[in-house]
Amino acid sequence: MHLPWHQYLFGTLFILAGLNHFRKPRMYIKIIPPIFKNKKMWNILAGVGEIVLGIGMIVPMLSNISAWGIIVLLIAIFPANIYMYTHEEVSMGLSKTLRLIRLPFQFVLIAWAWLYT
Repeated sequence: MHLPWHQYLFGTLFILAGLNHFRKPRMYIKIIPPIFKNKKMWNILAGVGEIVLGIGMIVPMLSNISAWGIIVLLIAIFPANIYMYTHEEVSMGLSKTLRLIRLPFQFVLIAWAWLYT
């Protein structure tokens, strides 16, 4: 089964995002809300999840379940995006406007994943 090029792109974006959790962990750990204990573990889980699901997106027999997994993951990490928006000290230098624009982008990614379910 041949996958569309944009599905390879989608999977690759998640693989790269997941790898970035290990390349720059402090950036991600910083935006995890304090209600989540052991932020280092959550960062590792998110990174591994993104890598595994990204790989699954480019394996035809796994792409459907991986797309559902990405949807769940994007919903699960949304609190970190809200926390980043509402707390200037974890803004990574982004303006409040850019952080606000980031929030609905999660829904764009969810819709993109939905295409492959």
